[in-house]
Amino acid sequence: MNQIAEFVKSRRKQLGMTQEEFADKAGVALTVIRKIEQGKENLNLSKVNRVLSMFGHILIPISEKDSKLPK
Repeated sequence: MNQIAEFVKSRRKQLGMTQEEFADKAGVALTVIRKIEQGKENLNLSKVNRVLSMFGHILIPISEKDSKLPK
């Protein structure tokens, strides 16, 4: 979740938006943005996807062998 946290926080800041402004634009509660940016692990995936869709991304499962993430 830390990669998602870093991604969302850096992209939000690039847009020059506060967490509250971004939450409003994404259509989620402020607490959702805070939890994502803090790297919390107990998140509603549909809300995470709603946030990621603001940047043209979605969260999907991929096999580890196809991933470029370090193991």
